[in-house]
Amino acid sequence: MTLYQPFLDYAIELLHQRLELQPYPIPEGFDSKFAVVGKGAHQSEVLTTSHAFQSPKLRQIRAAHVQGGAALQVLNFVIFPQLNYDLPFFGGDLVTLPGGHLIALDMQPLFRDDLDYQAKFTQPILPIFEKYQKDLPWGGDFPEEAQQFFSPAFLWTRSKDNAVVETHVFAAFKEYLQAYLDFVAQAEPVTNPEKLQSIEDAHLRYLRYRAEKDPARGMFNRFYGPEWTEEYIHGFLFDLERKMPIKS
Repeated sequence: MTLYQPFLDYAIELLHQRLELQPYPIPEGFDSKFAVVGKGAHQSEVLTTSHAFQSPKLRQIRAAHVQGGAALQVLNFVIFPQLNYDLPFFGGDLVTLPGGHLIALDMQPLFRDDLDYQAKFTQPILPIFEKYQKDLPWGGDFPEEAQQFFSPAFLWTRSKDNAVVETHVFAAFKEYLQAYLDFVAQAEPVTNPEKLQSIEDAHLRYLRYRAEKDPARGMFNRFYGPEWTEEYIHGFLFDLERKMPIKS
């Protein structure tokens, strides 16, 4: 059992309980990828598996799970809503490297500076965020250009203790995901053409940023080569532009 497997198992079970879940197509060659890295005594095996679903209100629910031994564990779990809902993105980045654990959880807003939007989607989850501050303190600076994509309830922490991940981080992950699915249950479709265009623009702005700045790019390049990596990023992890109809 790897460190983040319980997170993935919990998420998939909860999604099945609460949504009309359907498979989301994973392009050939991306459902599972294996590599042997290093040499001699430092040689290790790395397995990356992909999981993807969709539902009437959620365009893509997807996870990338990297298992490379005790010093390399990653679960990137993201939910992208359908473009006719103003729902935020759900983002969970759970990363274990030789130096420790890097944890990021958030419902990433489409419109960070819109006070009505914050009242609708951020205020209700601030109590969850505040509940975990004592055990999961702020993890320090992150890029200024990225701040526009995170909410005031962005849970960002570092730890060297596996037990913290297995208890407090896991509990926070459950509560954030449950709260997100509550938002999904209440969501009503948007019909105003201007609002629909602003939602699409927000999705593309976020996905382009994430694809360009993906922190896993270097790791995947090292394991699987640049060709596989770029296709994985643009053809699966952040695939919206590939999926959109071409506008004349």
